[in-house]
Amino acid sequence: MPSPTGGWGYRSDTEILFPMRVAPSLADQRGPRWRALVGRVLVSEDGSLDQLAFTLLMIRLCGCLTCHTDTYRALRGCTFCAVHAVRRFRGEDEELEARFEAARQEVLAELQVADHRKVM
Repeated sequence: MPSPTGGWGYRSDTEILFPMRVAPSLADQRGPRWRALVGRVLVSEDGSLDQLAFTLLMIRLCGCLTCHTDTYRALRGCTFCAVHAVRRFRGEDEELEARFEAARQEVLAELQVADHRKVM
């Protein structure tokens, strides 16, 4: 019987966008401020503003929107890609924190627009 992936090895670690299940493996990839940020996100509720903002940050950092099933990144899996993206980020942890806060504000604004539309 032919393979559903056409002979390519299927990566059970590969998803369409950054999965929050990968976040714990990112905590020790940078300094204490990054570790604290990841810790903050991990203790927040599923679907919380912090988790949504972190997911948006990682989608942008990893380039999830340009990843396809046959790309090298997808073949390696989301965990490998995310760890690699966090490690290769050339800025300081403070810049990642600032990007997280910007993503948080962006998500909050979108949620407020969605709530406003529900009222109308």
